[in-house]
Amino acid sequence: MKILHTSDWHLGRQFHGQSLEDDHAEILEQVLGAVRKHEPNVLIIAGDIYDRASPPTSAVRQFNGFIKRVATQSETAIVMIAGNHDSGDRIESIATLADRNQTLIRGSLFADERPLILKDEHGLVAFSALPFGNEFSARECFDDTSISNPEDVLAAQVRAARAHVPDGARWVITAHAFVTNSSPSDSERRLVVGGVETVAAEIFEGAHYIALGHLHRPQPAGAEHIRYSGSPLAFGFDETDTQKSMTLVELAHDGRVTTTLIPFVPVRSVRTLKGRLADLVATGSISEDFIKIVLTDPGALIDPMGQVREIYPNAMVLSYERDENQPETKSTTVAQSPLDNPQHVVTEFLEYVRGQAPDVNERLVIDTGLKVIAREEART
Repeated sequence: MKILHTSDWHLGRQFHGQSLEDDHAEILEQVLGAVRKHEPNVLIIAGDIYDRASPPTSAVRQFNGFIKRVATQSETAIVMIAGNHDSGDRIESIATLADRNQTLIRGSLFADERPLILKDEHGLVAFSALPFGNEFSARECFDDTSISNPEDVLAAQVRAARAHVPDGARWVITAHAFVTNSSPSDSERRLVVGGVETVAAEIFEGAHYIALGHLHRPQPAGAEHIRYSGSPLAFGFDETDTQKSMTLVELAHDGRVTTTLIPFVPVRSVRTLKGRLADLVATGSISEDFIKIVLTDPGALIDPMGQVREIYPNAMVLSYERDENQPETKSTTVAQSPLDNPQHVVTEFLEYVRGQAPDVNERLVIDTGLKVIAREEART
């Protein structure tokens, strides 16, 4: 049986204020292309379909259009869950309109967690869909006041699902969680605040493949059959060197899995460029990619972002290497220069920002500027 595993689309998300609607449209075309080419029996979407509980209309329209095309242009079944960014009720409402023989959609927790049962030439395969839920909803769902963290929640969900797996069937679980031995990114929202959010891989004992969502880097979680497909787009500059992909899983007759990563090709890449401003401007070629600039120039520059954006209009972040290499500290002192001595204030500021006092020529510029300001104030 073939499974196409995706997750963390985050439809409706922006990148540093820039819309990703066109970027997502291309990604959805690539997922649909993979469905057509590989003809998987099941498409899994392991949560965080949307970026927020109340997504923009354009994002809902994108998703609905995609699902309709999968349903009309393929024989692929769909297994889908709500993630921590989604509204469980919104995702659950989709299930009321779905073909229950070809679709399993879970937005809310269920104590009677029944799988989607499919069959291939080797027998039955049970697909359990376990959406993200907090400990409060889990206590009510499973009537268990001892549930106190994400691991307890998921353990209760797995127990409820295991009870309905037919004897001898291969078992596939879809879940949205932070499993131990996995690497997070900066762009993920914490599942809990002030507590332990990780869950042990042993929770999934007995399942043959676990399709995970939540973490944005494609990776196994301690074992090859426990995997994150990762997000289709990079949502932070810490993911600059991460190749995004969807995972094609082949489930053998004995439950063993073979995985193949199908790379995504984004409309705009996320890149970090480092060097002196003059060199970056002189050697760069015009690009629509999302860019972070790290300048190695020793001193401050005049409007560096303006110069960079002539080549890279989607330059989003600019910093200096000297600042990134310094440990983050918070000053516990106030400025020492009296505010009625502006020359000293400017000098102290420059020493703080760049670690160097103004030279003779810079002092001349400062003094001239301050005199002009003083004359203007005198006139008013």
